[in-house]
Amino acid sequence: MPGTKKVFVKTFGCQMNVYDSERIAESLIPYGFTETDCLEEAEVIVLNTCHIREKAAEKVYSELGRLRQVKEDRRASGKHTIVTVAGCVAQAEGAEIMARSTVVDLVVGPQSYHRLPDLVFRAQSESRRIVDTNFPEDDKFASLPDRSIARPAAPHSARAASAFLTVQEGCDKFCTFCVVPYTRGMEFSRPVDSLLDEARSLISRGVRELTLLGQNVNAYHGAGPDGKDWSLARLIGAIARLDGLERLRYTTSHPHDMSDDLITAHRDEEKLMPYLHLPFQSGSNRILAAMNRKHTVADYLRLIDKIRAARPDIALSTDVIVGFPSETESEFQETLQLIEEVGFAQAFSFKYSPRPGTPAAKIDEQLPEEVKSERLHRLQAVLAFETSRFNEGCVGRVIPVLFERRGRRAGQLVGRSPYLQPVHADGAADLVGRIIPVEISQAGPNSLVGVIRAA
Repeated sequence: MPGTKKVFVKTFGCQMNVYDSERIAESLIPYGFTETDCLEEAEVIVLNTCHIREKAAEKVYSELGRLRQVKEDRRASGKHTIVTVAGCVAQAEGAEIMARSTVVDLVVGPQSYHRLPDLVFRAQSESRRIVDTNFPEDDKFASLPDRSIARPAAPHSARAASAFLTVQEGCDKFCTFCVVPYTRGMEFSRPVDSLLDEARSLISRGVRELTLLGQNVNAYHGAGPDGKDWSLARLIGAIARLDGLERLRYTTSHPHDMSDDLITAHRDEEKLMPYLHLPFQSGSNRILAAMNRKHTVADYLRLIDKIRAARPDIALSTDVIVGFPSETESEFQETLQLIEEVGFAQAFSFKYSPRPGTPAAKIDEQLPEEVKSERLHRLQAVLAFETSRFNEGCVGRVIPVLFERRGRRAGQLVGRSPYLQPVHADGAADLVGRIIPVEISQAGPNSLVGVIRAA
């Protein structure tokens, strides 16, 4: 009978993992499971993991240590528990996970989580530990339950205003610091029809904003209903025409795949928000070549000029890595100069972290941790200044805000601007899920405060 068993899913890492965690839970719903936020009542516990940086992987092992007591307490009460590690750490370190943590019953890679119901059943019935990190030939998305059936529309008060939709997975770029091609595989684009069906299902559940996801999303080339491969721009156009959808975003993009039709879509598609995450990683051409990024600083700047010519009000976000092997102080200064020249509204910055199996991890000239930390500190000071300047430029403007949830205090709502900034304002709870004009009165380092001007 549905709903008699519980599954707890904890997500580490990127937006795609958030999407995958939703789908993992949905895969178990037809088999009598419901989601729970309480570890102690879950028959199945899933850690959906990220392997981009070393600390992300170590967090998983730390969490597994805490789960040991939960599992032992449940066993003492006569309750069985299946502890599962899913995602990219599972894919990269399946055997090591089993060796390091006896609490784990099941390891499943990101390409195999549609098999989770069967794997859970086998782990229980066969009383053995299972590792499934193959790259199966079958399309996992086609094997997952229909979202409108697996997770039907909720009452208005419980509806999510925004949702993720994975349209593309994997990457063929082989940046020398990145594990994605090894954990997610080569680029795969989902067919257009299945994406439109899933988008309609999400909209029927109250979603008003969709973010299209991919490790290299602008390389999307899915099969269209006309028998031709569609670009991301064409897919965006089709999704934008769906009734009930008000906003569209996409992430993460590679400069090499920022095509002219996608730039034009930023000009022509009203529902496509004026926000673009476009990682450059380093401001040094030598380091970019060592990273195998396939673009130069000049290429990146020309691309930014084209994008801003098409959409002058666009807010740009990026990723930056400092301390890549052999990076000199002058090359780090080139990164700072590029940031100041472009003027990013937001950015994510990281110290280089060697990932086992990647070419960069084998370079002899690894920088000392203290050098990487000091450069990251300086970088983040520059980035914080740029973000604050962008946020302060919003003060006094009236901006359309999609309210997503209630805030921490009574009467407060939290939403997102077109530029993805969190916005706090006082308003009635029935405004959640609606786009409302808000006059921005204050700008903080990471969010805005405003006053609702019309409803």
